[in-house]
Amino acid sequence: MTGERQARLADRIKVLVAERLEKGLRDPRLGFVTITDVRVTGDLQHASVFYTVLGTPEERADTGAALKSATGLLRAEVGKQLNIRLTPTLEFIADAIPENAGNIADLLREAAERDAAVAGIAAGAAYAGESDPYIKPREDDDED
Repeated sequence: MTGERQARLADRIKVLVAERLEKGLRDPRLGFVTITDVRVTGDLQHASVFYTVLGTPEERADTGAALKSATGLLRAEVGKQLNIRLTPTLEFIADAIPENAGNIADLLREAAERDAAVAGIAAGAAYAGESDPYIKPREDDDED
């Protein structure tokens, strides 16, 4: 039951934070943010909010600073909307999904290039050495 409650609370926090960010904060450092995931601890006291930012590394750093400074405001907003005794603390963590996806795409492209090179080498390859003199042709082949 605790796992279900954690999941429901995490989903609800994700929606609430995303809605509040969609309305906008009065911080010019805040960029285009997407909340990707929320994980809540077993005692429901701490929530890790994972986010991605579209833009340059400087914009990502500025958005991280803006979210860190707005943590209290966002926690208060979540506390108003949730009907639980204690509001969990929020921790914003930059999600590395875009960077990991780019690295995986690069590795897959490199593997495909290497496979194509190996296939090109194999297409023009011939067996090394002469035929085996100890293998006798089968007599069944002559009857066809």
